Amino acid sequence: MAKLLHSEDVIFEPILTEASWAKMEERKYSFRVALNANKVQIKKAVEDLFKVKVEKVWTANMKGKPRRERLNQLHGRTSRWHKAIVRLAPGDRINVMGG
Repeated sequence: MAKLLHSEDVIFEPILTEASWAKMEERKYSFRVALNANKVQIKKAVEDLFKVKVEKVWTANMKGKPRRERLNQLHGRTSRWHKAIVRLAPGDRINVMGG
């Protein structure tokens, strides 16, 4: 059984890129979510936090990118993370700017 997560623990932040802004016209919103969150938990969290109806949820595991520190050439990676894209019901919107 999946670990019980609160809505605030599932959704971390919206992803605001040029591509995600274009998808908002299609009622699709992107979020950075907890690594262990599943689609059901993500749907419930978005509906609870933003008071909207979610039609569909897509998820993706994002790999960490290789990084290196400039002066001493230490190699490493950024953290892996989980992305969710949700499509809202017609007429629903989320104000991602918080204003």
